[in-house]
Amino acid sequence: MAKLGPGDRAPAFALPDQAGRTVRLEDFRGRKLLVYFYPKADTPGCTAQSCAVRDARDELAALGVDVVGISPDPPEDQAAFDRKYSLGFPLLSDVDHAVADAYGVWGERTLYGKKVVGVLRSSFLIDEEGRIERAWYRVKPEETVPAARATLAGGAGAGPGDPAAPVDRAGSGPGDPAAPVD
Repeated sequence: MAKLGPGDRAPAFALPDQAGRTVRLEDFRGRKLLVYFYPKADTPGCTAQSCAVRDARDELAALGVDVVGISPDPPEDQAAFDRKYSLGFPLLSDVDHAVADAYGVWGERTLYGKKVVGVLRSSFLIDEEGRIERAWYRVKPEETVPAARATLAGGAGAGPGDPAAPVDRAGSGPGDPAAPVD
């Protein structure tokens, strides 16, 4: 699984949103875009992450940042998730996980002590020209917004322990406090 880093061209996508409209990466040209991948709509971690993004949406918009969430859920599940939590931003359906593969976020993870294959919760800040500004792999649900906020505030040189630092928990496993929470 190849990982994307700063300066890499963000892989293009054209996916249906919760209303069935096709949303493309190029639709956001000229604005920054926070793309976050989540494993499954309306599960505890994904709900916490999506609601935190919803709550920060106005702040992000004021900084010129749009938001999309991507998961392998079908559009009807994304629509129910959006309605239930009044998320109000595009939730894209990557049912064949082709986009997750392209971003390097489809792989094996541990869920309740079992190995499963699916989305590895990750986030990307894409610049106005469609290049990766920051990538956070295997983030915890509560890390998405603080990491983006710190980066947008000038945290590009962040080091370990700083919420703007790129996150890679590829080696974490069961019992590791850094293990991803789904």
